[in-house]
Amino acid sequence: MKVLKAGEPAPEFALKDQQGKTVKLTDFKGRKLLVYFYPKADTPGCTKQSCSVRDARPDLGRLGVAAVGISPDAPAAQRAFDGKYGLGFPLLADEDHAVAEAYGAWGEKSMYGRKSTGIIRSAFLVDEQGRLAGAWPKVRPEDTVPKVTAALSA
Repeated sequence: MKVLKAGEPAPEFALKDQQGKTVKLTDFKGRKLLVYFYPKADTPGCTKQSCSVRDARPDLGRLGVAAVGISPDAPAAQRAFDGKYGLGFPLLADEDHAVAEAYGAWGEKSMYGRKSTGIIRSAFLVDEQGRLAGAWPKVRPEDTVPKVTAALSA
């Protein structure tokens, strides 16, 4: 599994959001961007993580940070997830998990002793020049926003 570190260029992406619009990393050039990966829309941990990002958006916005969530879910599932929780930011469909692989957020994981392959919940802070300012593999849902805000104040 690839492990990205602060200072490296963020892998490019161009994925469909919940409205079917293509969203690219380059759309955020000149701004900071929180990119977080979650396993499946509308599951407990993913809901906790996404709602915490939603609730922190005013504070993140004041710090010049936009946010995108990425999962292997299709745009329709992302749209339903956004509609149910009023998330209000791009949820991107990485159905072939190529972007997750590029970020090191796809691989073998273990839950209750069972091994499987899938999204490894991760978060990344991309700076205004498209470089990683922070990388948190295997982040807990409730730690995504605190880790990003701590990196911004460092």
